[in-house]
Amino acid sequence: MTKVDFYFNVTDKLAKSVELCERAIIKGRQLTIFTQDAAMSDLLQQQLWQQSPSSFLTNAHSHALEGSFSAIVLDSTGEHLLQDDVLINLQAQHPPFFSRFRHLIEIVSMDEADKVAARVRFKFYKDRGYAIKTTDVAVSL
Repeated sequence: MTKVDFYFNVTDKLAKSVELCERAIIKGRQLTIFTQDAAMSDLLQQQLWQQSPSSFLTNAHSHALEGSFSAIVLDSTGEHLLQDDVLINLQAQHPPFFSRFRHLIEIVSMDEADKVAARVRFKFYKDRGYAIKTTDVAVSL
């Protein structure tokens, strides 16, 4: 069953995504980031490539891989799912394909509308019997 983690009170969802990617890559994990749209994917891609002066997090848009491999895949449609390890959801709704992944990460900002949408997703997962771990980023700083 998919492991579900929620990170709440995140000030910058893209920066948190990059941080989580860096930690996951060190552990040898593969990630798909389900972005809101192509513009968000492009912005996130820039942040991943510029993570630190001495390293970068290789990534690619899912439609651009064509048989290639990247440990981090950015996808805003869910049409090109290339692995089933870790999924980071940056959309307001639950990804319809989330259950094929081993680990789902939901990132929730401090914005009230984002919190309301996250509560709906939380209830959706809980009602289906998924164990959910929550982390309040504001408290863990």
